[in-house]
Amino acid sequence: MSASLEPASAQSVTTFTVLVTSADGARSELICVQPAEPVQQWIYWLPALGVAAKHYLPLAETFAERGFAVALHEWRGMGSSDRRASRSSDWGYRQLLEMDLAAGVRQAGLCWPQAKPWMGGHSLGGQLACLYASLHRSDIAGILLAASGAPYWRSFAYAPLIFAALVVVGPLSKLLGYLPGRRIGFGGNEARGVISDWSRSGRSGRYAASGMGVDFEQQLAALRAPVFALQLRDDWLAPSRSLAWLLDKMPQTAKRTAIIRPDQLAGPKADHFGWMKTPASLVAQWAVWMNADTHT
Repeated sequence: MSASLEPASAQSVTTFTVLVTSADGARSELICVQPAEPVQQWIYWLPALGVAAKHYLPLAETFAERGFAVALHEWRGMGSSDRRASRSSDWGYRQLLEMDLAAGVRQAGLCWPQAKPWMGGHSLGGQLACLYASLHRSDIAGILLAASGAPYWRSFAYAPLIFAALVVVGPLSKLLGYLPGRRIGFGGNEARGVISDWSRSGRSGRYAASGMGVDFEQQLAALRAPVFALQLRDDWLAPSRSLAWLLDKMPQTAKRTAIIRPDQLAGPKADHFGWMKTPASLVAQWAVWMNADTHT
């Protein structure tokens, strides 16, 4: 454990990092932010595709100022991770779910062993939060989603173009050994296995992970953890139909949705990434819901 990160806001907020080692030896740092008072609830937060954990520090600090602790997961291949996607270094949803997330959640639980655990995520992070929760149904109190939804091509405007992109990215990443997201303007430099799993769900509308003998559609259908999903009004990457497609996979969960407008972010747009710098409105709504006796 290292106190290498200083809090950017109130002195009552403490930020520290924890080294996480996955079952196959992959390493990363878990950024943890906690309030001064004893922690009663904590959130394990999953970033969007290609986004390093440190970019969610404003979110974590805002939560901590309201009394919640937050652990910011680092995706394999991003930020503090010791792996980088290449022809010789590949992984998919299986490694992310079974190895990296399992190790990270376990470490966060050791930090706040008596507190109630929640899970949240942005974009792809929200999708994988739902998949992880479906595999660990008794371990998660509920799920927070920001700018998230299933990538099913029929859920988007210009659907034929989205489908064509989903068809192309898999072979392109196999040809190059990874997807050069930094160069093409989509995500980071992503492992071909992740892109294969992601693009398959985009084409079919169903979740699966290569190498995992799990029917995620059945797992999600059995999930009962409540979900509060916040959609950004100007977000074309996670439109309402995309969110609905994801939420409809979880018929037994109590669901709440709301739309964030530009005036709630003090900015000209409420889009896929802009909320990350001014997350107070999102946190305020989630905090009230999480502290409620019932979640509807």
